[in-house]
Amino acid sequence: MIVLGGGVIGLAVAFELKVRGHQVTVLEQGLCGGQASGAAAGMLAPFSEIGEDPNDFFHLAHESLKMYPDWQQAVKEISGKSFEYVQSGSLHCVYHEADFLELESRQHWQGTFGVESEILSQQQIRALEPNISDEIIGAIYYPEESHLFAPDYVKALEIGCRKLGVTIEDEVGHISIEAWMEHQVLRGPSGKQWAGDRLIVCAGAWASEHEETFSLRVPVYPIRGQICAYEVPAGDVRHIVYTSQGYIVPKGNGTVVNGASEDIAGYDTTVTEQGIKRLTNWNGHIFPFLNELTPFHTWAGLRPATQDGYPMIGETKKAPHVVFATGHYRNGILLSPITAKVVADVVEGKKTEVPLTMFDPMRFS
Repeated sequence: MIVLGGGVIGLAVAFELKVRGHQVTVLEQGLCGGQASGAAAGMLAPFSEIGEDPNDFFHLAHESLKMYPDWQQAVKEISGKSFEYVQSGSLHCVYHEADFLELESRQHWQGTFGVESEILSQQQIRALEPNISDEIIGAIYYPEESHLFAPDYVKALEIGCRKLGVTIEDEVGHISIEAWMEHQVLRGPSGKQWAGDRLIVCAGAWASEHEETFSLRVPVYPIRGQICAYEVPAGDVRHIVYTSQGYIVPKGNGTVVNGASEDIAGYDTTVTEQGIKRLTNWNGHIFPFLNELTPFHTWAGLRPATQDGYPMIGETKKAPHVVFATGHYRNGILLSPITAKVVADVVEGKKTEVPLTMFDPMRFS
């Protein structure tokens, strides 16, 4: 079968399918992990990010987080490449007394899913993060939330796929789909063709290019996310710290990642002064010492956002052998294990662990 797209979702799907014994070819127009995947902050923080929607998307994200300890270990063992994976816990922080009601509501409904959390006072937060701003007066603490170093994780997936025997062809250029109704034939700009019995579309922010081919609405749009990083002594930031304005993530290499400002700029990944200033103008309200520092690195990636914010995962009714797994927006890293499992289950005709109605690729058509 053919996986179209070599980002974190495409590689994870290929990895899982190959582990289950399928023959897989991955086609990538650029470099594997060269867009949103490699530019991600690597947060595995569904509880902090999803505060108001107890639905199947939350279920999907929660199940993926629970998969991560075993999943990341399998990727490391098969690839032989290590990458940072830290079960650091997180603090979702607030600045106003009125926000405690929202924290209590969040804790209540998330608790029905079995999420472990604790609402902390300012004094309790200070015990966990001594350098945090006095402006922060409360937080909800999630001990299960984690983070990883995204570029190394994506590279480990690629190496693992190759070691398992997945055929990966990258830097192919623009790939056209010549046939798909009964059998799959894809062509690169050089004229080279690939054929398979299944097609898994994991094209990220480029998925919409295939709307006309499939006569299917694929409203996936590139959202530019800009991020910066600071050199910070180990221990000065100990947890993921999340606020309504963004997040800070500590890394094992003596840096912290600050993200993310978002804007619509087509497929432009240029870093802008305005985009980075959105971060540097407020991050001192989380850790005041950042006011005295200058980012040593800035970058941007394109996040594939669908019209309703939920990914497209599942078969197409016109041709069940065409499966979509795209539009994961800010959650590609987090959702890679569960997406891989769900897609492999769909391919094998098994019942999926999470209902897929919300993610039906046909829902926009």
